[in-house]
Amino acid sequence: MSVPYPVEAGRGADDRRRRDGYRIGVSVEPLDTGIVAGHLHLPEDSPRGAVALTHGAGGNCDARILQLMCSRFADAGFLALRYDLPFRRRKPKGPPQPSRAAEDREGVAAAAAELRERVSGPLLLGGVSYGGRQTSMLAADEPDIADALVLLSYPLHPPGKPERARTEHLPEITVPTVFVHGDRDPFGSPDEMRQALTLVSGATTFVEVTGAAHDLSRAKSDPSESAVPAALHLLAVKS
Repeated sequence: MSVPYPVEAGRGADDRRRRDGYRIGVSVEPLDTGIVAGHLHLPEDSPRGAVALTHGAGGNCDARILQLMCSRFADAGFLALRYDLPFRRRKPKGPPQPSRAAEDREGVAAAAAELRERVSGPLLLGGVSYGGRQTSMLAADEPDIADALVLLSYPLHPPGKPERARTEHLPEITVPTVFVHGDRDPFGSPDEMRQALTLVSGATTFVEVTGAAHDLSRAKSDPSESAVPAALHLLAVKS
């Protein structure tokens, strides 16, 4: 089921972001438990929920899109974690090994457990491209791992190879899921993504980022401006 959410591109008049992506008033502190490593964006008051977002195959937790998303979630009262997957902790550069993808899903589960210990409210999980895909695969296997998903630039298929769609697990996803996607993303067109969303068993919302390709960090507008309210709206619909 697709839940409509009205979105507008571009910066709002109340957007007080600095160039580094953080909002004025949002505190950021490092986190390293030995298992989970990244940065926590802290809300001003007691958190009403939590969100953990991770990076894609070529990035790390310092990706600008993760900074933007976590700062805006913190503004909305959520404890927001951007964290590195195990493959990135093993080596600072280079892609993940497909044979060790299960270890990255274990890393997602560890981040979820860390935030569950800290916050009693709803938990959202997600990530960029590879990180989002691994998170969604975990949620398909363990439906109670999160209350909602936020998938940025989901890699629906390799560029130019739509016949190799990565959709096998989508029907097993039962939690509300927001897909945030550039309209020029070679890993899946908006029409292909909307078709794939019909496979998801839970409620879905599609946020299209005009003029953006796969790397949402380079989007001309701030994707978090539409993505975070859409995620919170979908979470409220579930409640």
